[in-house]
Amino acid sequence: MKDVIHLLPDSVANQIAAGEVVQRPSSVVKELVENAIDAGATKVQVVVTDGGRTLIQVIDNGKGMSETDARLAFERHATSKISSADDLFALTTMGFRGEALASIVAVAQVELVTRRAADELGTCIVMSGSRLEAQEPTAAPVGSNFKVKNLFFNIPARRKFLKSVQTELNNIVTEFERVALVNCDIEFTLSHNGNELISLPPSSFRQRIVNLFGKRVNSHLIDVAVESTLINIKGFVGAPESARKKGALQYFFVNGRYMRHPYFAKAVAEAYGEIIPQGEQVPFFLCFDVDPSRIDVNIHPTKTEIKFEDESSLWKIISAAVKESLGRFNAAPSLDFDDDVMPEIPVMDFSSAANAPVSAPKVSYNPSYNPFTRHKPEYRDSNDNWEALYAGIDNASKPLDLSPFADEEDFVVNESPVATQASMQTVESDFVPMSQYKGQYILVPVKSGLMWVHQRRAHIRVLFEKYCQQMKERGCASQGLLFPERMELTINEALTLDTISDELVSLGFDISSLGGGTFVLNGVPVGIEGLQPIKLLTDMLHSAMEQVGDAKDKMCDKVAYTMAKEVAIVAGQLLSQEEMSALIDDLFNTSMPSHTPDGKPITYIMNDAEIDRNFSK
Repeated sequence: MKDVIHLLPDSVANQIAAGEVVQRPSSVVKELVENAIDAGATKVQVVVTDGGRTLIQVIDNGKGMSETDARLAFERHATSKISSADDLFALTTMGFRGEALASIVAVAQVELVTRRAADELGTCIVMSGSRLEAQEPTAAPVGSNFKVKNLFFNIPARRKFLKSVQTELNNIVTEFERVALVNCDIEFTLSHNGNELISLPPSSFRQRIVNLFGKRVNSHLIDVAVESTLINIKGFVGAPESARKKGALQYFFVNGRYMRHPYFAKAVAEAYGEIIPQGEQVPFFLCFDVDPSRIDVNIHPTKTEIKFEDESSLWKIISAAVKESLGRFNAAPSLDFDDDVMPEIPVMDFSSAANAPVSAPKVSYNPSYNPFTRHKPEYRDSNDNWEALYAGIDNASKPLDLSPFADEEDFVVNESPVATQASMQTVESDFVPMSQYKGQYILVPVKSGLMWVHQRRAHIRVLFEKYCQQMKERGCASQGLLFPERMELTINEALTLDTISDELVSLGFDISSLGGGTFVLNGVPVGIEGLQPIKLLTDMLHSAMEQVGDAKDKMCDKVAYTMAKEVAIVAGQLLSQEEMSALIDDLFNTSMPSHTPDGKPITYIMNDAEIDRNFSK
């Protein structure tokens, strides 16, 4: 019988590894920029075309490579970072596995030009799909210049599932920010389609944060600095007023490496306690200095997840460090019993008449007061003509039926004197009596039973379709602001704003750019009085950034849905009969009155059988 197990060719093995390491263009940017940092570069340039589909170029002034090293670097598991398994627990570099270049060259066309300072000529290597196409000496500056062209050219399925240019560019910017944020002593630039998006000179950590995310962040940063035997922490956390529901800037760095760690993020949130609203997040930029032997960075292909030796102890240290910083900057209530400076309490001088001792206050009262002997108030006799209130009860022929689905001939009006002709004229055959429950639900009698309507979700559905229609017709009115408001946006927010600018204009927003990530809001849609327009617009930008689809109509739906949620009535708002009736009518004129745009139910009908069953016991 023929054997069935065989070794895969290197090209196939590299493509499989590329599926883990190279997930999208941003993965290539991350790996190449980290290699440049490991090479000792002081200047790194990133050039991207078409969101990384066509070209990703990373230029650095690091130490470069020799001709032999340049060729060997593209082989799988070829690395200069480690030589034994013990080195995995003493890592001081960003990369170490030697899979990045092999994975990249397996799914792209790569050109490398590199030279060391000791060499007169550099080396140019051209590879395509793990195959060497050319290698020759060339004149080159010291450092390395990687050009990655036509990513996934040999895997059409992977290339097909790449997102839009804007989405891939946003991911590249995110990875670029993570690397550039913690390496403050290195100069970084990022360009897209010939336009420079980010330019970062060497600076302090705080200034690097401001350069990346705008001046508005600077006023909310609170210093954090703690040293212990397990961990050293330094960085910044946001003031309580900087909390937001989504899009918070949250960054952890361990020994210069970005990581995601929900457990430690919860420790930061716990430190704020109840001084921030539930469900909101605060920004933080925290750098951890940990003994490499106490962590394991080799648990994830992208090395964004790190395992710590004693996470519970670190959790307490992180939470205590943030609490101490908040208390020191009066951002949270605190009592400091270790303060050496005691406040001076003035001593009263009783020698003068003006400073005579103060006597205790005296209270005057009537000791003979008895509340039970108090005269009762006299009430007006209201028993006159009380028989008129019950007149006609015995002569009632049939109780009044207000069912909205009853026929007109089923209504039998009581001839009671209490029910006057004027009051009966207000009862119509199509009248539906509604009521509101706890300011959150509208109860509507229907033919099959009782319908419960979630009033906020109903209003969201109505507004959502209204805004979608306005964006299609480009006809939403705008009202100018008496005092235009300025906005400081991050690079990703500014890129997203440029993408959805037409939709925002159709909704009624009037926005102009001042350059450098600063924008001015000149006008807002009519009907959003009482809302904070800057917060509304920022939430819409973050919702659009979360949109992973490429279709334009999906982006429009996301913008319309975000605005509808902000403008819709809130739970607990009392409605009149006219308002409830208008809302129900508008709801059932929509395309899908039963569910919100994100699939949440709006209506629930409690049928007659269910009601009767509860009373049959």
